[in-house]
Amino acid sequence: QVHLVESGGGSVQPGGSLTLSCTASGTTPALNTMGWYRQAVGNQRELVATIPDFGSPIYADSVKGRFTTSRDSAKMLMNLQMNSLKPEDTATYYCHARTYHGVDYWGKGTLVTVSS
Repeated sequence: QVHLVESGGGSVQPGGSLTLSCTASGTTPALNTMGWYRQAVGNQRELVATIPDFGSPIYADSVKGRFTTSRDSAKMLMNLQMNSLKPEDTATYYCHARTYHGVDYWGKGTLVTVSS
């Protein structure tokens, strides 16, 4: 069983920055892919970024050049550095992990609000 906890959400003005973190704990099997998703009010959950255990991150077009994700597999930790934030980035951000057996786990989410 994998327990994912996000932290670092909050309120920021347009153009500002935030860093989200996701920590995995519990009886953690090897995790294949970890990633970030977000869901704005009234919208479906969408992919923000995903990063495999070995390989390069993949970003949604809407955040390319502004967001950077990194992962420390040994520490079961993943970060999302968000720069040049826009009001449309306002959403609840969820940490996701998939094991090598294809089992998905989700965090409870952390709210990011971008507003002047």
